Amino acid sequence: MSLPQEKPYTIDFIYALPDGERAELIDGQIYSMTPPSPKHQMILGALYRKIGNHIEAKGGPCKPFVAPFAVFLNKDNYTYVEPDVSVICDPRKITDKGCEGAPDWVIEVVSPGSKQMDYMIKLFKYRYAGVKEYWIVDPHKDRVMVYTFDPEIMTEYTFSDTVPSGIFEDLSIDFSQLSI
Repeated sequence: MSLPQEKPYTIDFIYALPDGERAELIDGQIYSMTPPSPKHQMILGALYRKIGNHIEAKGGPCKPFVAPFAVFLNKDNYTYVEPDVSVICDPRKITDKGCEGAPDWVIEVVSPGSKQMDYMIKLFKYRYAGVKEYWIVDPHKDRVMVYTFDPEIMTEYTFSDTVPSGIFEDLSIDFSQLSI
């Protein structure tokens, strides 16, 4: 949920938040973040393990990161997000602070308070920042929306389906087999 504000905020505001308080910053607008549910964390953990194990087995430059992980999406002082899972294949984007620029693959697990962010605001921001693939995993609807942006294609799956990755041709995740 967006907090009321009169001016555009910068990343300095994010770094000044009290310990334990989290927020994202999109185009100078602050969005508070609530703690995730256990189901959210189980889905997130299972996806991160599957992706991480695949990357480790295959090698290569890609690295997976799990939230909280800072992504400076526009390389500016007004946008800072913490995707649930970020896969970055250009090692030059990874700094001591996080990721400078768009990850190759982003996954967001929807929480009741993040629906508008995940389905609308982040979809728009990720598309125009250069993310190649964006998954919206919605445990309340048992649905996975997969957006590839070059070419622009949206495919909808259920938690009974095996969802192929566009970033890794030999990786598919069987949602019916996730331990959640």
